[in-house]
Amino acid sequence: MTKPMIRIHNPETNEIIDREMTAQEIAQHQIDAQVVIDARAKIASDATAKAALLAKLGISAEEAALLLG
Repeated sequence: MTKPMIRIHNPETNEIIDREMTAQEIAQHQIDAQVVIDARAKIASDATAKAALLAKLGISAEEAALLLG
């Protein structure tokens, strides 16, 4: 398996360097990817909880906004 690539662009010289990621960069990339996955899961969970609460209250999102606004 090939390592992921990283691109470095120098805008002053317009030089572009493509190289393989180091082990440390790969580890950080995996950590960053997991943070994004966790954030997306939380957003989905929050949306589900909000929809369930609105359904339990029997009101729409617009009505809830009127109550809170």
